[in-house]
Amino acid sequence: MTDSLVSALASPEERDAEASVRPKRLSEFVAQERVREQLEVLLHSAMRRGSPPDHILFSGSPGLGKTTLAMIVAAELGGALRMTSGPAIERSGDLAAVLTSLQAGDVLFIDEIHRIAKPAEELLYSAMEDFRVDVMVGKGPGATAIPLDLEPFTLVGATTRAGLLTGPMRDRFGFVGHMEFYTSAELAVLLQRSARILGVAATAEGIAEIAGRSRGTPRVANRLLRRVRDYAELRGDGVVTVTAARAALKVYDVDQAGLDRLDRAVLVALVELFGGGPVGLSTLAVAVGEQPDTVEEVVEPFLVRAGLLARTPRGRVATAGAWRHLGKNPPNGTFGSGTTGVPDLFSADSQPDT
Repeated sequence: MTDSLVSALASPEERDAEASVRPKRLSEFVAQERVREQLEVLLHSAMRRGSPPDHILFSGSPGLGKTTLAMIVAAELGGALRMTSGPAIERSGDLAAVLTSLQAGDVLFIDEIHRIAKPAEELLYSAMEDFRVDVMVGKGPGATAIPLDLEPFTLVGATTRAGLLTGPMRDRFGFVGHMEFYTSAELAVLLQRSARILGVAATAEGIAEIAGRSRGTPRVANRLLRRVRDYAELRGDGVVTVTAARAALKVYDVDQAGLDRLDRAVLVALVELFGGGPVGLSTLAVAVGEQPDTVEEVVEPFLVRAGLLARTPRGRVATAGAWRHLGKNPPNGTFGSGTTGVPDLFSADSQPDT
């Protein structure tokens, strides 16, 4: 269920829908009030001075609006937006080519910036601080560094793993905004806006039903809205009602808590195969037929936030809430049940899970 910005397999209609519902200005951006206020002060003060703002870093889980905010930064500043990603920058020369093509006032957006190659990262240091890069010409003792001046620009970085950023990189950002998960009420406001843009007829109850199953994530909410719309048009009267939403989300294996097939597979493996845990990440991933990175980065953040899974020094543990979600009574000593037996998971001689 890994979501890309827009899936490479998405139809042109899906791509258009994804782009059309993105807010274009800060005033249109729903929720994240603290980040929005801080960003507004940063951008507008820089515009009054006639200089580019400090470099910006957005961190948070996938689908919370980091890329959208990067687009908004460029729109607010009136500059062009250049987009790339950390994995795509394998050599310092790749980054130098991008940097030297920037015009004054442009915004460079690097998604998953924590995955940028080390040589490129070191080149980025001088570009961020001094708007200058040193390009190496030749090899060996005869190699020469040629300094190139850059036009003033603003770098916007996005990361889902802020802890993997190096200290020197993190310190060069003048503003760091952490994106929080959305509440159901905030998602309902967002979905109402998306429904208007997409021309979807929807009741308040239908919107609320989708919002409550969207994992606190706008990208998931907009995707589910389109799927419920499809169901309502094919098997109903075209209106997204609470009845249509429940029936459609049942077809797409999204339960009342927002868990999908993979989420439930992880919980079932923990509870039925491993007795609630603790179990290591790699073992758990093998049990559900997924890569460890997928389980750790896609599934676990939501399950932990929902109180259904706990990460402990000895491994992953199903909480009492997970047992109940699967219709089972948690045994005595289950994590989160308030009974004895939990503290030994954090004993001093426990080794961190890998």
